[in-house]
Amino acid sequence: MLPLAPVAPRATEKPEPPRNDDGLHTQPWFHESFLDLKEDLTEAEKAGKSLAVMFEQRGCPYCKEMHVTNLSDPEIASYIQKHFLVVQLNLYGARTVTDFDGKELEERALARRWGVNFTPTIYYFVPPAAALAGKDGGSAAAWKLIGYWKPFHFHQTFAYVHERAYAAPGGFQKWLGERAEKLRAEGKDVRLW
Repeated sequence: MLPLAPVAPRATEKPEPPRNDDGLHTQPWFHESFLDLKEDLTEAEKAGKSLAVMFEQRGCPYCKEMHVTNLSDPEIASYIQKHFLVVQLNLYGARTVTDFDGKELEERALARRWGVNFTPTIYYFVPPAAALAGKDGGSAAAWKLIGYWKPFHFHQTFAYVHERAYAAPGGFQKWLGERAEKLRAEGKDVRLW
């Protein structure tokens, strides 16, 4: 019997992203949080940023794809880091999180409270933190993204929130279409799906 040599990844395969203690794929630039969401938003506000709370679960193929394809893209990662603090939560996790209204719950209970039933799910919160006082995150979010979205759409959800375009009439699809036209006019490659 011949010994088997280790198989190298194909040239087209991207490296596996690192994992945290819960087995979730992670990014080195994710925010190290004490899991008090009001404090996290206050910290983001002081840095001139917004807050993104990302629910994932171990073994989630869509979460992995989000890390391998979207969050590993330097342009997307740079944009997010410039404009957001990202807090990662485990859909089935047991760490204690303090919601914006002061209620303490395990991650899994917070996910139920906010109505999260699919991963990845990202909730976006914008300053001022004081405006969210007394509200739970599920009802206080400026916007949320459910499921895996291809890189262009994923990137633009962060721009949509950062620019506070969610407050304008027409919704995300209208805004995205106009954004794509503008980017094409600037000579940029836009891949809508």
